[in-house]
Amino acid sequence: MTPTMINGLLASRSFGILARVLLTFVFWSSGLAKVIDFGGAVAEMERYGVMPTVPMAIAVIIVQLGGCALVISGRWAWLGAGALGVFTALTIPIAHAFWTMTGEAAFIEMMFTFEHVSLIGGLVMVAILHREARVAGAPALAGF
Repeated sequence: MTPTMINGLLASRSFGILARVLLTFVFWSSGLAKVIDFGGAVAEMERYGVMPTVPMAIAVIIVQLGGCALVISGRWAWLGAGALGVFTALTIPIAHAFWTMTGEAAFIEMMFTFEHVSLIGGLVMVAILHREARVAGAPALAGF
């Protein structure tokens, strides 16, 4: 591909939407799974000691699906990215406390934590790009 083709692809509204769908995949797929199996969502809250289980399961679904909707649509993307980033950061001590473990389990949870930190970085980039697009006067992430 030539630089012109790459620039065209990166400026494409469709490619921007696809990128945001892919970035948020982990959240919207989890949120949809929780809606489909709400009992499982409640059991997950219980497993991690997140109480009260039912309201927290509902809150998680709202944050996951609502945050994704904002990021994917490009409207208030900074808010959706921020909500998903804070949510992701909060899951680290709740579900991936590798520092309390030993051996292979600790290593696996540490890798999940590293992935979470990288994902938070991607969400911060969404917020930055959304701000830059707004400052430049572009309509809600037109090319992003």
